[in-house]
Amino acid sequence: MQTRFSIRPCRSGSLYMLWLGCLLMIVANASAAGLENRFYDDTRHGWFWYEDPPLVQDESETKPKPVEKPPRKLPSLDNYSIDQLWNMYPDDFQELLNVLQKKAVQTPTEQNIMEYLTMQDIARRKALAYTNATMYVTQKHSELFNVNYVYPTAGPGITARVRMQQNEIFQTISRAGNDHALLFFVSPGCGFCAKQAGILAYFKDKYGWEIKTVDISRNINAAARFNITITPTLLLIKKGQEKYMTVTSGVIALSELERKLYRAIRYLQGNTQGDTFLMYDFQKGSAFDPASILEKGRQPWKMTQ
Repeated sequence: MQTRFSIRPCRSGSLYMLWLGCLLMIVANASAAGLENRFYDDTRHGWFWYEDPPLVQDESETKPKPVEKPPRKLPSLDNYSIDQLWNMYPDDFQELLNVLQKKAVQTPTEQNIMEYLTMQDIARRKALAYTNATMYVTQKHSELFNVNYVYPTAGPGITARVRMQQNEIFQTISRAGNDHALLFFVSPGCGFCAKQAGILAYFKDKYGWEIKTVDISRNINAAARFNITITPTLLLIKKGQEKYMTVTSGVIALSELERKLYRAIRYLQGNTQGDTFLMYDFQKGSAFDPASILEKGRQPWKMTQ
């Protein structure tokens, strides 16, 4: 009887597992050899040697300590004479006064308070001296600095000044009626427009001016041209010129209307500018004329030399 042996080929899966097992054995042996070398290379510490973690330095120890300020040196009036305090430059005097005040508040002793009150008394006396000297110079050179001759404050002077202003306003408006006119912008349902129209009726009877009423709801182009958005609005125009000026927006009394119109007329005529807009004609060359000091071409402070 014969026995036959047959060798079957291994499946690919079994061969792969065999190959993987061999590879793992090689890697394990290599790792063990490496660990063994590390053990013998560092025998001083041992394999399971426990050590404390390194200490972490406190950040507060590394921060620089704040620099301590030296004690504040507070002044004392014992270091000054009255003449030095009296002739001290105002900024230096004010600084010393403030420090002595804080010193007295911090330590309210009799000495500290006396020093502060002494400084206050000197300041009061200096202010009084300045006031007296200013009044002396103003009275001596009244033609330069005194405005009473053009703007008096006494009763009779006030009456005369108001009369001069009213006469100048009346004459200016009356003469300008020939080549100036007013545009009166209104809108439907504007109750203020009706009130202003009544005031303009008195104005027209007094001066005979031409006043043209413009309804901005019907004449949109005119409203846009003059940038009218509020009613009632009064606009001054001059014949033959494109220049115009708003007199007022809203309801104003006749006296105020005359003053505003007077200023607008003088401005369009070139008699005033922005910096002389409120000046009357009789005030030219006086202290109420801002630029008059430039026209004189002199140095007033040298008159005392």
